[in-house]
Amino acid sequence: MKRDAVLTALGVDPESSGVYAGGWLEGNGSLVASVDPTTEEVIGTVREADASDYEAAVTAAQAAFIEWRVIPAPERGNYVRLIGNALREYKEPLGALVSMETGKIRVEGEGEVQEMIDIADFAVGLSRQLYGLTIASERPRHRMYEQWQPLGTIGIISSFNFPVAVWSWNALLAAVCGDTMIWKPSHVTPLSAVAVTNIVHGVMEGSGFEAVFNLTVGRVDPVGAAMVSDVRLPLISATGSVRMGRQIGTEVAKRLGRSLLELGGNNAIIVMDDADLDMVVRATLFSAAGTTGQRCTSLRRLLVHKDVMDELSDRLVGAFSQIRLGDPLDEDTLVGPLVDQAAVDTTKAALAIALEQGGELLVGGGEPDRTGFFLEPIIVKIPADAPIVQTETFGPIMYIIEIDSVEGAITVQNGVPQGLSSAIFTDSVRNSELFLSPEGSDCGIANVNIGTSGAEIGGAFGGEKETGGGRESGSDSWKVYMRRQTVTINWSKELPLAQGIDFG
Repeated sequence: MKRDAVLTALGVDPESSGVYAGGWLEGNGSLVASVDPTTEEVIGTVREADASDYEAAVTAAQAAFIEWRVIPAPERGNYVRLIGNALREYKEPLGALVSMETGKIRVEGEGEVQEMIDIADFAVGLSRQLYGLTIASERPRHRMYEQWQPLGTIGIISSFNFPVAVWSWNALLAAVCGDTMIWKPSHVTPLSAVAVTNIVHGVMEGSGFEAVFNLTVGRVDPVGAAMVSDVRLPLISATGSVRMGRQIGTEVAKRLGRSLLELGGNNAIIVMDDADLDMVVRATLFSAAGTTGQRCTSLRRLLVHKDVMDELSDRLVGAFSQIRLGDPLDEDTLVGPLVDQAAVDTTKAALAIALEQGGELLVGGGEPDRTGFFLEPIIVKIPADAPIVQTETFGPIMYIIEIDSVEGAITVQNGVPQGLSSAIFTDSVRNSELFLSPEGSDCGIANVNIGTSGAEIGGAFGGEKETGGGRESGSDSWKVYMRRQTVTINWSKELPLAQGIDFG
């Protein structure tokens, strides 16, 4: 699909409002431009929200919650089913817009929309579950059970690298749970958020529940700070940097609210001497260079057994040297641009520091002579104790580190502040089971013989330590969007107390 046809196919005006409060408002904030990182041209502009727009969105969402929470969950799930069907219809143009705003290649842009479709299907099934527990009571003729109630209006703060999928993880699960929501997307990718909201509006229009899904494009001031401190929002789900997460977590805790944080990753793959190196090369290529290294699960550290270090290094240099950089909408492109010039500069600065700390550049680091924010994916061989490896650089730079045992590799892997995704390549049951044991990986995601990126929606997604501890998407992640309620029913004619207490 050609660039000039994408917005038209999505029904999005090149001069759009970024405020939806049960319906589109004009917006009273400043204009923000969406820039294509491939061409450096403006795709379109979005009018941001100001404080009054944010207040209108919260007011609309809270009013909708009063009615939405009593709609049977399967009926709420039917609305999500219709949203999933609409996303199927718009998969190609929405995927193209994601590629245009982020720089990720077209198959990844469409893959992100497919992830939204998958989570919609998951949420529809979930709408007929939301299970509680039956609990044995110690008192005769008493029944105890656990049930889950809608939480309220929640705030969703998403980042540029997954401008639509992360919203769906939160919004579609929260919707079947009976919540309404306010979405603050990244100001770098505002048109993707406008397009999604437009698609959802097409489904919800005329239902009376248009204000279940609301949008406020805006900066920290006036939108972000207002959301984080707003006692009317019992949950803030935020995806972004560790620095951002510390601020949000602290502010939400001050008002005793809940925060669901998905923050930095400094992900590692351990390669043992018995690993299938063909698989390692393929997994490394996607995990490290895919999405130009701008996934939170991107591979940052490759921990390679000394017996296969030379062979694997040579093979990776050969593979990275053949990476095709270019327009992400071109089918022949393997890696597109970074999101902006600041991302290029940050990655180059990390490379300079790594070389100062004993690193050896094996491949990459060049900037093609063309328009756009391009940088050749980088591999640096570096000592395990180099301080730079403690830091996540959000770009296409990977550190390769030599290890001599699985125990030593696990120590190096766990020896960073972050704890999102991890993997080991080995044919040894003992190695893999140690990696998956309490003595092994301390990350929220632990894989054997696959890379660090590309998680399925069926599993809970998230990490430990500075990654924030949040869990989104599959498994029982839905529980964070609801409040637990323990119920006891006395159907006897007596009033016994627990613990055998006799009061008078």
